[in-house]
Formats: sequence, structure tokens, C-alpha cells
Amino acid sequence: MNIAVFCSSSNHIADNYKQVGFRLGEMIAESGNTLVYGGATGGLMDSVSEGAACKNGQIIGVIPQAVIRMNRQSSLPTQLITVETMSERKATMKELSDIFVVLPGSYGTLDEMLDIVTSAIVGEHKKPLILLNQNGFYNQFLGQIELMRNEMFIPVENYKPIVVEDIESCFELIIQFKNS
Repeated sequence: MNIAVFCSSSNHIADNYKQVGFRLGEMIAESGNTLVYGGATGGLMDSVSEGAACKNGQIIGVIPQAVIRMNRQSSLPTQLITVETMSERKATMKELSDIFVVLPGSYGTLDEMLDIVTSAIVGEHKKPLILLNQNGFYNQFLGQIELMRNEMFIPVENYKPIVVEDIESCFELIIQFKNS
């Protein structure tokens, strides 16, 4: 199974986030799954890919030209797909992946996650998305989603992320989806 991971590329984040990213990469590789990620260096992107690489896992990196020009291309992917734009990166990752995991991140991570959610709402796919709310990182974002639901901007029956609080729960869900 191809597991896309959306996450931060910032090197300024706390080590506890990096440790969880590394462990997720290890778990993906140990379970015989393939990591699909943005193919860049930095932050959790390094952590997840390093975790998968240390267990000899398959790693697909999807990297846009702009990131390559920034000298941020990772050497860890076992397969590197170069695309022109960030939009093409999202589309390629969406097509390649069977399930999506969102770790803590910033604008790019939110953009990737919301693209998956919106495309599912309009029927482009039925792939699950797991949001890892590590240390309550997404609490305020989840509060905004709840407000949008309460105010009827989001119908209750719409596709939504599956929220988990720790890496173990996240991986249990991945295994359940793989076996279903």
C-alpha cells in the first residue's frame, strides 16, 4: 500500500515531532508499505524519509522544480518523480497513494490536506485521510471545522479526516485500512 505523508519541512520544530515522524517512516517500511512524500529535505520530511530509509523501505518522492531550484531535493527516495508545480505534486501524490497521513505542519501541509478533503467531497476519490493531532497541534483547526459544521457551512455527512492523538493509533488505522 502507498501511504502519503504530508508534513512540515521546517528545521525549527521540536524534536518530539521529528521523533514521531521518524517512527512513522520506520513503521511504514517495516510493514512492507511504501512512503509517498514531497521528496524534499528538512523537518518532518527528513524524519519520515530517514525512518523509512533506515528500514530499507520503498520511498517515492514527488518534488516540484521550484523546490529543486532551492537545493532542497532529498537523496533518500528510491524513486523520485519530478513535476513542474506544487499543484502537480499534489495531484501526483493523490493519484499514487492509497491513504493519506497528515502530521503537524504549516501552510503547505494544510493545503495538501484540504485538497484531499475537497477532492473527496466532490467524488474524486474515497481514500481515507488520518490527521495526527500530536500534542494537540491541530486543536484550534479542529475547532474551526466544528464551527463550520455547527453553522452549516459543512454538511454533517461530508468526508472528513479521521483524527488520532498518537502514532500507535495512526498506524493501527493504517493496518485496518490495508486489511479491509
